[in-house]
Amino acid sequence: MAVILLTGASGRLGHMLRERLTHHTLLLTDAEPEDGDGAGDGDGDGVEALDVTDGEALRRACARGVDAVVHLGGLAWERPFDDLLDVNVRGTERVLRAAHEAGVPRVVLASSNHAAGLHERRDDLPDDVPPRPDTYYGWSKAALESLGRLYHDRYGLHVICLRIGACRPRPEDARDLSIWLSPDDLARLVEASLTATGWHLVWGVSANTRRWWSAAGGDAIGFHPRDDAEKWAADFGEPDLTAPQHRTVGGQSGTGRLGG
Repeated sequence: MAVILLTGASGRLGHMLRERLTHHTLLLTDAEPEDGDGAGDGDGDGVEALDVTDGEALRRACARGVDAVVHLGGLAWERPFDDLLDVNVRGTERVLRAAHEAGVPRVVLASSNHAAGLHERRDDLPDDVPPRPDTYYGWSKAALESLGRLYHDRYGLHVICLRIGACRPRPEDARDLSIWLSPDDLARLVEASLTATGWHLVWGVSANTRRWWSAAGGDAIGFHPRDDAEKWAADFGEPDLTAPQHRTVGGQSGTGRLGG
């Protein structure tokens, strides 16, 4: 059992973890915590307002007996560069700095497959393949990974960066048959990260029959996914692996205009 500071607790992944990590003490925070009516102006379900760009507020939160920070807070999908720089990059630096200064030993960072989005499809693609972002969003996640490595190398902070695929209740298209991460496997991945030491890049992907991302990074931290998207394969038919959405790690995200 650990005391976990969870940023982005009102988001989609935050809700998934709140439902599954109930044996831990969760300090729930979000930039815009929801009221019971979903209005986004209160602290519904115990979610406290916390802006990840506010270093002092983060230091106060980390000083509350926290054992680990699970950092989900940030902007999702492609946005203007300055917005992503401010929230995803500066916000992550402030999270890492606050954890270090408060003596929190471990930070789990939600990265994305888009940090390596322009790598071509190949079997057993390593978890630690060098960054090759497909968007400004992907670049912000690559920067997040690099900051995590800096704080590990300089200060000994244990940092696990999760290159998350398509995390949703069930696959939504043929691409998801390869990159789907089930909510239960997301929780297993975070659980494994809470005892991992060092700095790690780990693909956030379930045990899909059609996965082409390596399992080595997960094995190294004790993450053993159980779910498989294959049971939905008949819903989508056989994918054309030469199509853009199947040819690269990030799919079609790198084919459009940068900046949203």
